[in-house]
Amino acid sequence: MIRALILTVGLCGVMALTAGAADTNQAKKRTPPTKEQKASMKELRDKYDQDKNGKLSKAERAAISAEDKAKMKEFRAARKKAKGK
Repeated sequence: MIRALILTVGLCGVMALTAGAADTNQAKKRTPPTKEQKASMKELRDKYDQDKNGKLSKAERAAISAEDKAKMKEFRAARKKAKGK
C-alpha cells in the first residue's frame, strides 16, 4: 500500500514538472522582427551607440530623442500585433 502511494506521488510530481516546463517554452516564443524593423532598429542603435559595442547602455538610452523613442514603441507594437494574428 505504501509503495503504491509513493509511486503515485512520484508520478504526479514528474508530471507536474514536465507540464511546467512545457508552459515556459511557450512563453519564450516571440514574433521575429521584419527586415524593415531590423534595419530601422539598427539605424537607431548606430545613431546612439557611442562606444560602438552593439548595445545601448543606460546613458545611451537616456540620450534617445522623444521622436526616436516613439519609433521604437511603434516597432514593439507592430511585433505584438503580428504575434496576435
